[in-house]
Amino acid sequence: MYENLKIGDSGDQVIILQQKLKELGYYNAVINGDFGRATEEGVKAFQRYANIDPTGIVNQETWDKLIQYTEKAISRISLYPTLSLGSTGSYVTDLQTKLKSLLYFNGTINGNFDLETETAVKRFQINNDLTANGKVGEQTWSAINKVYGNLNECIVDGDSNTNNKDTYTVKSGDTLYSIARKYNTTVDEIKTLNNLSSNILTIGQILKIPTKSIDNYIKYTVKSGDSLYSIAKKYNTTVNEIKSLNNLSSNLLQIGQILNIPTSNSSNYFDYVVQSGDTLYSISKRYNLSIDTIKSLNNLTNNNLTIGQVLKLPTSAGTNYISYSVVKGDSLYAISRRYNTTVDEIKNLNNLNSNILTIGQILKIPV
Repeated sequence: MYENLKIGDSGDQVIILQQKLKELGYYNAVINGDFGRATEEGVKAFQRYANIDPTGIVNQETWDKLIQYTEKAISRISLYPTLSLGSTGSYVTDLQTKLKSLLYFNGTINGNFDLETETAVKRFQINNDLTANGKVGEQTWSAINKVYGNLNECIVDGDSNTNNKDTYTVKSGDTLYSIARKYNTTVDEIKTLNNLSSNILTIGQILKIPTKSIDNYIKYTVKSGDSLYSIAKKYNTTVNEIKSLNNLSSNLLQIGQILNIPTSNSSNYFDYVVQSGDTLYSISKRYNLSIDTIKSLNNLTNNNLTIGQVLKLPTSAGTNYISYSVVKGDSLYAISRRYNTTVDEIKNLNNLNSNILTIGQILKIPV
């Protein structure tokens, strides 16, 4: 029987918790047996996914779901064979393709596990806190598929091709239903496009995703207290328009759910989430805007702001930044010193709620 765990706890059961969260892609920090903020956030994210009240406290229901999902993940991961120096075949080709996309492998994709491939594997293992033995077993396969899936997800969200089809790499915990909801399509459409005869997926599987051509919309993350009516009112649209755009059959929402919100000329604006300490004056100075411009764009009748409030700002005001990819050993403080800015400025520009970073994370850095 597992114990109930919460922030501040430590010990072997916290290590087990962190391992399971890491297998499922909800924990990217070091497994150290200390239940800190990163562990709590991972628990909350998993609880939301598993339709459990996201308290951040690991009770028996959460343990049961964790065990259930990690057992499923292990059974899927085990479909991948262990690879090492001298291995050949399609799985090696898949490995080289993914490592090349992640910028670890610079050689020729030929299906031969050579010294260059082994070196790339070791570099990946070092950067992802794995044993750097150059062998690709279950743990390394899981990490590669997770990171590759995150990279592919960024590409899908940021770009679409002329055929109106994108690709998605299946990650631990994915189902056809969850993927269909994420990309505002249906299970049948995904199965038809990919010639699937069943709903079974494997980690690392590449799916074609039908995408809709939507010009005027923004992405909104559902927060505590939100309703379709309040969101529609905030963005000057209707409940029915939001439901139609997101293929919703009911008015029920979940915290953390991503919605496409129709809005006029949305490409000319970006969302800024108000942080602790923000004022209209500080935001206007940061983005070289007048207070009146911000108030007019957001239909504000006074200067009061609340933490978490979403403000619409002109896209042109947010262009003075560079993109930076987080590497091992980075911290917000170190990055801010390197680019002569502050931790708060980086957090505000990237809408970060904590100081936790993950390797490969893309940050906007004010210049």
